[in-house]
Amino acid sequence: MNDLNCIFCKIVKGEIPSEKIYEDENLLAFMDIFPINKGHVLIITKDHYQWMQDVPDELISKSFIKTKELITAIKNGVGADYVQISVVGKDVPHFHIHLIPRFNDDGFSNWETKKYEEGEIKEFADKIRG
Repeated sequence: MNDLNCIFCKIVKGEIPSEKIYEDENLLAFMDIFPINKGHVLIITKDHYQWMQDVPDELISKSFIKTKELITAIKNGVGADYVQISVVGKDVPHFHIHLIPRFNDDGFSNWETKKYEEGEIKEFADKIRG
């Protein structure tokens, strides 16, 4: 099942060209055309799922096993110190994993952190625990 308006679904169908890194019956990995660092790869499910929690467990498992394999290939291929992964899904509403080659001196700062007020951390933990 695909979304006719989804750019990633169009890539899966071959309507939009991509530089493929890996492909099987369930997954496609290709170069990000707007990389954070050169060698930035996206891995997507071929079927359209907007959010990670929508993806069947077996397919999530396959996605992350392939991610682990690609991390090694990216690290070795581009000489990265490590590969950062990110799952956001906001910019393109199709589940995808970013594999971003990182270098110790690349100058990227990570996310800005926040602080909890007194007692607030327990309040949020209780909300999550439910």
